[in-house]
Amino acid sequence: MIEVQHLTKRYGPFTAVTDLSFRVERGEILGFLGPNGAGKTTTMRIITGYMPATEGKAIVAGYDVFEQPIEAKQRTGYLPETPPLYPDMSVKDYLTFVSKIKGVPSSERTSRINTVMERTRIADMANRLCSRLSKGYKQRVGLAQALIHNPEVLILDEPTAGLDPKQIIETRQLIRELAGDHTIVLSTHILPEVSQTCQRVVIINKGRVVAEDTPDNLTARLRGSETMYVQIDATGADAHTALTRIPGVTRVVESDRRNSTIGFEVESEQGRDIRRDLANTIVSSGWGLLELRPMRMSLEEIFLSLTTEEAEQAATAEEAVHA
Repeated sequence: MIEVQHLTKRYGPFTAVTDLSFRVERGEILGFLGPNGAGKTTTMRIITGYMPATEGKAIVAGYDVFEQPIEAKQRTGYLPETPPLYPDMSVKDYLTFVSKIKGVPSSERTSRINTVMERTRIADMANRLCSRLSKGYKQRVGLAQALIHNPEVLILDEPTAGLDPKQIIETRQLIRELAGDHTIVLSTHILPEVSQTCQRVVIINKGRVVAEDTPDNLTARLRGSETMYVQIDATGADAHTALTRIPGVTRVVESDRRNSTIGFEVESEQGRDIRRDLANTIVSSGWGLLELRPMRMSLEEIFLSLTTEEAEQAATAEEAVHA
């Protein structure tokens, strides 16, 4: 549905995006992550036809964004970081105006406007001027204008910025509901947003893709091993040695202890499931099995690992050049 091929964008001597490539399948929600200045907004502006690429191409719903811009834009809804509102218009008048310029047939405009106002929870603000809306309501009106022509593709740049906790939950739920009917690219600095909303993640740093996968697969790749947390009641026993002897176990680390209750992080060979053997060893030794669960890297840890590693590699390379 969206295909970015070897995209590069230069501003004079500065390169904001370098040889960027990724795909978004129909009905998928893709999280687009990166630190400030990584090139996220530049990439989204290129995909929506807001600005041209220096090299490469972007294809939306089968249409090249620059060779067939009208066809591509008709199938794209865009919520930029700052919602594009007209302060002297009421919410309903603004959405009516947007529906006209986006080609919504006159016979469908009223129903479309009512539908998007209900979906984005702004119907109670229909007659209020955009200039008098709170930041959260402005964000939701921006989302409504992106949806007004029922596009196949939605490009959302920080869609929950400025919303209160209740509005954030409602907006995340709305985005999840839109998946399937719409293909969504969601750029955000709020990492829990991605883990709660997106099926796949693209992480970029300094204009380059440093990772592309599901959060679970990124966790497995970065850890290089499977890790289980086990908590047992083993008074005076050498549980550490017993756990180390389990086939496939590569490392056992005591992580916490309270009286007779001990917690261990147990690492095993990648792809090997040791849960049954762990449970059998503990129970057959007469110890109490209090907890057994897989340990996952958080999205924050993944993000920091990838972007920090990239920065360290760049610094090492620069030192080598000047050595």
